[in-house]
Amino acid sequence: MIRFTLLWRIFNGRLFAGLFTALAAAFPMPAQAVPLPAETLKRIVKGERLTKGHIAASAALDQLGVSFSWGGGSTKGPTIGIGRGARTRGFDCSGLTLYAWSKAGIRLSHYTGAQFRQGRRVPLTARRIGDLLFFGGGTGDPTHVALYLGGKLMIHAPKTGDVVKKTNFLNSTYFRANFRGAVRPG
Repeated sequence: MIRFTLLWRIFNGRLFAGLFTALAAAFPMPAQAVPLPAETLKRIVKGERLTKGHIAASAALDQLGVSFSWGGGSTKGPTIGIGRGARTRGFDCSGLTLYAWSKAGIRLSHYTGAQFRQGRRVPLTARRIGDLLFFGGGTGDPTHVALYLGGKLMIHAPKTGDVVKKTNFLNSTYFRANFRGAVRPG
């Protein structure tokens, strides 16, 4: 059953409420509806066409500041991790990306190496918002994944003791030197 979502927006200083039935028809929601992220709502109000990548990026942005937790994260959000993350609710890098892309209707594995093979490889010069960026691991599986936000920015869950944050990866000597490739899920 399609759920209709009532969205409240402030536009030109006035409060409007409207049913976005076209949005509800385009993006059917499960019984446990999750509100659309603020960034996605801004794009809707501007009349922009939303891609699955925009939806994934927007979902990830709503997790800024959430703790890193090794093994943490699911399609429902942050979880208690395993091992080093066993006492922390949050996301690891692949948990954040699987969560974000699940909001766009794409299922990803909870392992960076598997995500590296779940989609179409794209050159760095052709990246789009929402693409997965992979780093590290030498010739084996990559050891880190992030989600491209546009420009030089990515969002990721970096390491134990840190939080989900945005990083300028193109100006980072570490991330530039360890870049392994970009993948477009779906």
